[in-house]
Amino acid sequence: MSTQINILSANPYTIIGGLFAQTANSTYITNTTTETTLIDGGVGGLSVPANFFKVGDSFKAEMSGIMNAVNNEDIIIRVKSGSVVLLDSGLQDLGSSVINDVWTLSIYFTIRQIGAAGVAEISASGRFTYLKTSNASLQGFGFTTVNNTTFDTTISNTLDITAEWATADLGNSIYSETFILTKIY
Repeated sequence: MSTQINILSANPYTIIGGLFAQTANSTYITNTTTETTLIDGGVGGLSVPANFFKVGDSFKAEMSGIMNAVNNEDIIIRVKSGSVVLLDSGLQDLGSSVINDVWTLSIYFTIRQIGAAGVAEISASGRFTYLKTSNASLQGFGFTTVNNTTFDTTISNTLDITAEWATADLGNSIYSETFILTKIY
């Protein structure tokens, strides 16, 4: 006798595999210092209901797009769940001007503890890279953090990835073309 699992009633957050795929370019973040999402609509979901995370749940997010920036411009990349910051690059100097450079962002995060804020813990790390068209050099930065103060698994969590320019300039623009979120453990 074989046992069948009703996949429709299974918790989708226990299944390893794709959770979300962006199907359109994001909004261009241009000439502003306002923190703005890099995610556009897609298939799947970015929200995890209250009390669905388990210790050890691990995820990978891959995003890419095109960026322009004036000389010595600074950018901040953040990964958030609602207003809770899970990962913050801080101000990052992009160096010499960036002209239609392809950028990629790789993020990994793991649930270390579940519970309310002050108990729950998530570890996150990211790598933002871009290929300079002017000299074919790969540049970028990494960032990592453990949030054990404001992250809360007892409430619904919705993932967002944002960018923020240090100065408003028509020469500063960034948008994403692809974004894929996968549960890897």
